[in-house]
Amino acid sequence: MGKSNTTTMSKQALRVFDTHHHHSTTILTTLNLPTLSLPQTRQAHAQILRTGLFLHTHFTTKLLSLYANHLQFSQANTIIKSIQHPDVFSFSTLIHAYSKLNQFTQAVLVFSQLVSHNLFPDTRVIPSVIKSCTGLNSLRCGKQVHGFCVTSGLCKDQFVQSSLVHLYVKCSRMNYAHKVFDEMSQPDVVSCSALVSGYARDGCVDEAKMVFGRMVELGVEPNLVTWNGMVAGFNQSGCYLEAVMVFRDMVLSGFEPDGTSVSSVLPAVGELEDVRVGVQVHGYACKRGIGSDKCVVSALIDMYGKCSCAMEMERVFDEMPQREVGACNALVSGFARNGLTDDALNAFNRLRDQEMELNVVSWTSIIACCSQHGKDIEALDLFRQMQVSGVKPNAVTIPCLLPACGNIAALMHGKAAHGFVLRTGISDSVYVGSALIDMYANCGRIHLARVCFDRMHVRNIVCWNAIMGGYAMHGKANEVIEVFHLMEKNDQKPDFITFTSLLSACSHSGFTEQGEQFFNKMSKDYGVKPRIEHYACLVTLLGRAGKLNEAFSTIENMPFEPDACVWGALLSSCRVHNNINLAEVAANKLFQLEPNNPGNYVLLSNIYANKGLWKEVDRVRDMMKSMGMKKNPGCSWIEIKNKVHMLLAGDASHPQMVKILEKMDNLTMEMKKLGCLPVTSFVLHDVEDQEKEHILCGHSEKLAVVLGLLNTPQRSTLQVIKNLRICGDCHDFMKFVSRFEQREIFVRDTNRFHHFKDGLCSCGDYW
Repeated sequence: MGKSNTTTMSKQALRVFDTHHHHSTTILTTLNLPTLSLPQTRQAHAQILRTGLFLHTHFTTKLLSLYANHLQFSQANTIIKSIQHPDVFSFSTLIHAYSKLNQFTQAVLVFSQLVSHNLFPDTRVIPSVIKSCTGLNSLRCGKQVHGFCVTSGLCKDQFVQSSLVHLYVKCSRMNYAHKVFDEMSQPDVVSCSALVSGYARDGCVDEAKMVFGRMVELGVEPNLVTWNGMVAGFNQSGCYLEAVMVFRDMVLSGFEPDGTSVSSVLPAVGELEDVRVGVQVHGYACKRGIGSDKCVVSALIDMYGKCSCAMEMERVFDEMPQREVGACNALVSGFARNGLTDDALNAFNRLRDQEMELNVVSWTSIIACCSQHGKDIEALDLFRQMQVSGVKPNAVTIPCLLPACGNIAALMHGKAAHGFVLRTGISDSVYVGSALIDMYANCGRIHLARVCFDRMHVRNIVCWNAIMGGYAMHGKANEVIEVFHLMEKNDQKPDFITFTSLLSACSHSGFTEQGEQFFNKMSKDYGVKPRIEHYACLVTLLGRAGKLNEAFSTIENMPFEPDACVWGALLSSCRVHNNINLAEVAANKLFQLEPNNPGNYVLLSNIYANKGLWKEVDRVRDMMKSMGMKKNPGCSWIEIKNKVHMLLAGDASHPQMVKILEKMDNLTMEMKKLGCLPVTSFVLHDVEDQEKEHILCGHSEKLAVVLGLLNTPQRSTLQVIKNLRICGDCHDFMKFVSRFEQREIFVRDTNRFHHFKDGLCSCGDYW
């Protein structure tokens, strides 16, 4: 009986073993299927749990790998935490998966768990960990892993050493990278290429060439990646000539450049503006059959644009077998770079008509083009169209748009853009913040500019200069000086732009002595060498204060040849103080430096006219006529109900012009009743006083203000931008209107901001 029971139990145990073995074999076969779906993985997981195979690390590790491949990392992490005795392979599987899918932070965390379990990683997993540190650009983390490798002896492995070289190159620690490289018993082409590329990218020409030369000594043959790394690296570091020379040596050495080589060298050719070399590279690309490669085409268009070859640029684009958005962006940018705004707009609209899928770069490029070249209204309209088309602006688009808002005082458009910034969470960008400061300052809302500045968590020199420039434009010298001292307390070193704002503010406010002190302290106390623009500010500072002889002496004693800005500053001051002798000296210099600038002729003509020297006025105007020049017409902009209106001096085309002139007559009559007569001396024509009064009524800033009075609620603020300096009669008119109509009026001319309120102007009549 005992023998029979024993036999029966043995048979049962054998059946259980066979069943267990059968299940494990079946599940293992399932887990090893090459294309196991996520539902199938979950079914296998359930079978493992039911059969008790979960205690077998081999099965759980395979599950880990499958879940990781399906990006089910939470499930994978749950499994590894539930394993009682995980082995190195369990963690390695997850680290490899995270690293492969660029989940670098998670890969490093799993490696930390591996070490905390007192497990010893092998040389197969360490490169994945170092790759993750490289992907995170984390030098600190990488050095810790390197230290672990040194203490464990793993750093002698060639793959580990190669990974460390890449890490230190990526983190721009070339001395560390080179030290690891020197410790390699058998450097390979991958490590050599990484080191060469790193030195080239850092602009270390001699070091890059030295490592490249050593490759032959070490028996390592440079490959296409090595050459391309040098070309691209030198281009990125600004060593443009070196990039071109390496490309030439590459061809002479028998290597055949590919699309990457050509598209890396062409930007360097463009920066050198050497179209002759560009044509040669273009010809080589066509000969090699890579001329139609999309990256090469974009690079060719960009190169021809930088070389000011618009026709060639357009020809390359037209010959494309298939239009690509990168080439479209390069074409628009190329036209913009050469100031061909209409061509850029036409190309952009043509691409839209062809239903080309333009991206945020395309829209940003054309908006920037319009904003930078005086087509501000078009820039605003494009921004609206961009959003209608479903393309979302980014942190680059907004700083390109905001100058257009500021240029024409489109405050409501600017505020709308600010709202977009807040909604999308890009307000932390220092470039967006600086652009907002500029926009509000240019729209006359300097207090809002300061609010934006104060709310910035991080500020760079651009932000400090933006708020100082805004205050300077508004003639608030005390505030500029206050911000300057605040800047010093925050350990922000001033630059040349900072001192331009300081000197400009002092000149607007008549702070002559303080301005001279800042000029003298620039190089002495702050190490900023005065530039030509600082001398222009100093000449303005002295000239506005009536110290014209001192201003002229400053020009004569400058350490370099004065430019048009400096002589223009003196001529403008001569206009204020009616100094004909110095005006003629300055004007003659300007005629030589800027023979085609009508503004200089007009300014001298105005000085003569103000003195009643009509023969001299006619002589200057005849000079302009013989050279085919015309006076730039006065032009003003005003935003009413989200629409920007442009008014030209003497232009009667505006649909409300009859009402504007009627309102103007009423205001002029009220002025006369109070004893405020038109200042006809600002009409620089030899005509009767009645005609002079009529001419004064046609000044564009007056027309804009009256249009605003007719179309905005009582007591609301008016904002006007003018393309020329405001004349004294218009200045008096604004002061009267601000009191009579009980309005605040902001007028920005080419010189500064004027804030009219209760019959007074913020400039104190000093401008």
